[in-house]
Amino acid sequence: MLSLDDRLRAALAEDIGRGDATTLATIPPEQTARAEFLLKEPGVPSGLAVAARVFALLDPGLRVTWSAREGEWRERGVIGSVTGPARPLLSGERVALNLLQRLSGIATLTQRHVDALGGGHTRLLDTRKTTPLWRDLEKEAVRQGGGTNHRAGLDDGILIKDNHVAAAGGITAAIQRARGHSYLLKVECEVPDVAGLEEALRAGADRVLLDNMSDDLLAEAVRVRDRLAPDVTLEASGNMTLERLPHVAASGVDFVSVGALTHSAPALDISLNLTLEN
Repeated sequence: MLSLDDRLRAALAEDIGRGDATTLATIPPEQTARAEFLLKEPGVPSGLAVAARVFALLDPGLRVTWSAREGEWRERGVIGSVTGPARPLLSGERVALNLLQRLSGIATLTQRHVDALGGGHTRLLDTRKTTPLWRDLEKEAVRQGGGTNHRAGLDDGILIKDNHVAAAGGITAAIQRARGHSYLLKVECEVPDVAGLEEALRAGADRVLLDNMSDDLLAEAVRVRDRLAPDVTLEASGNMTLERLPHVAASGVDFVSVGALTHSAPALDISLNLTLEN
């Protein structure tokens, strides 16, 4: 796994290339500046430390201060500033803002989903539908929005999906093979209906993923679980919307996973407004 600094340096190299031609042509090397981060819509700031690190890697003389805290809902307004040499400030602006807007967008969308669940028993999970190489930051943004992380990768949990079931020859066979492979990892199995749920419970799954079930079927699945294996947790997934989440929570499932938190979160509108000094 590449370190954060290595990834940020690669992002800066991609953007700056052989040199920031516009800045080098128009800004004298001795020029200093101050720029304010302006939150232009309500949301949850996330990625503040990452954005600050972008500027630090370009020039240690750049100083970033924040008036907002990560994970705290904010209305519109200034949330921080960066001061120092104007050239590296301008050259790092786009990479810093791209990350800040992306991560804040994820945290904000997560917070909206958590609010829609109503603060009861059901917890919100993310998925592995993340930007390659930036998963750790995006999952941190989910946490800052009040969500809970599912697997970080394929190595820290067994999740038997429909293709695994098909390749293994059925739900029971897949779960039994998973049990034989590892006694340390929890085993979760995806099922399409209540009959599949009953089979997964009898086969010994630790958690069952209820895929694309209606709200009525989710409630029935909870009743079946309570009767057959009350210690097994249930996760609902598929076609989840903010409007639907209160009904999903009312069904009694333990978790609801939403891929849109990371694959479809709109960037939060944040700008960087610069004024020259000296």
